Amino acid sequence: MPDAQTTPPTPQSRTRIKMCGLTREQDVDAAVAAGADAIGFVLYDKSPRYVSARRAAELARRLPPFVTPVLLFVNEDLSKIIANCALLPGAMAQFHGDESPQDCWAASELGRRPYLRAARIPLGAAGQGFDLLKFTQDYSQAQAILLDAHSDGYGGAGQTFNWSQLPPNVNAHLVLSGGLNAANVIDGIRQVRPRCQTLAVDVSSGIEVPGHKGIKDPTRIREFVAAVRQADQLLNAK
Repeated sequence: MPDAQTTPPTPQSRTRIKMCGLTREQDVDAAVAAGADAIGFVLYDKSPRYVSARRAAELARRLPPFVTPVLLFVNEDLSKIIANCALLPGAMAQFHGDESPQDCWAASELGRRPYLRAARIPLGAAGQGFDLLKFTQDYSQAQAILLDAHSDGYGGAGQTFNWSQLPPNVNAHLVLSGGLNAANVIDGIRQVRPRCQTLAVDVSSGIEVPGHKGIKDPTRIREFVAAVRQADQLLNAK
């Protein structure tokens, strides 16, 4: 793997968007209509956004070509991960718990299924101690590293970490997550995209009806996508 500290980032013209924690048909349709590139389904039964694998498969059947379903797992048994993924042959896996590189490799059916690995960045000054360069090297088989704020639970807590503490040059594809919404995603993209090969963004709570986890708001969905596209215009104009 090339030196993560010296390899220059690859130019990118369009930030891809994943919308996560969807539970209803109308929310899947709204996300697709707005321009989402990926739809995330939470298969972690302690999450308020949990859906079963069969329910995820039902929802994923609404997706048109080139919109990718993503299945989020947290410390799940290997056999169950493989069985659940079999219900959605075209899905990516996302590992959001304490899975080792070996666990991810086995659960991705020995590398045949692409996957994301979540890096849970501590909040506040403690975030400076998180070695993202080592993490990306350890999980080099992942298609991308998803950056989320650390919480006592798993699956995301809707909080932002300090983006300025990230290394200046990370030789990996990154997905920025954690507390994003239409008001802050432009700043997040501007700060993080120059630090990596390519950048995508992942939103969940920032497109929800306030106080209703798992229930998305079509207006907030459209506003989020519009903000991401504005960020792209600003960066690509430089």
